[in-house]
Amino acid sequence: MPSVVGLLEQHELAARRRVDELREEADRIQAELAAAEQEWQEWTIARQRVGVLLSAPGDVGATVETPAPSVAAAKQKSQVPVWRDGLAWSALSADYQRILQALADRVRLGQGPLTCQELAARFGMDVVPARVEALRSKAKRLVARGWLAEPAPGRFTLAQAVSGPGSAS
Repeated sequence: MPSVVGLLEQHELAARRRVDELREEADRIQAELAAAEQEWQEWTIARQRVGVLLSAPGDVGATVETPAPSVAAAKQKSQVPVWRDGLAWSALSADYQRILQALADRVRLGQGPLTCQELAARFGMDVVPARVEALRSKAKRLVARGWLAEPAPGRFTLAQAVSGPGSAS
């Protein structure tokens, strides 16, 4: 007859595997979502530019400017836009900006990537699974959208093209 502890361990292992599978699926879906958002954004820009060209006949040499996405809308829904050259950190909610700032400080000081546990400790949070996983979810979302890089599993740093909050690139 199997022991109670042995049965609990089996159930714990099965639950852990299920969590890992769901995390992998969520990461895959986040990456697909980022690609779909990028495509949508490109089509929106194309439509806007064609609209500008069609509404201004005879002024072919004019500069076509694309309106910037609504920062208020991005903050209101806490969405993470896909990073692109010229997009400021202010397009992100305060939580995401805080993560970027912590990693930017590390880059500025010539230090390496951080884990989510280290980020939680740095932010003065209790380093408990719920807090760490919430940070990991945000960090993974920033990776999927091009703001962060994950050079090693679970270690995060700024993406190569992303710089400080004051600059747009």
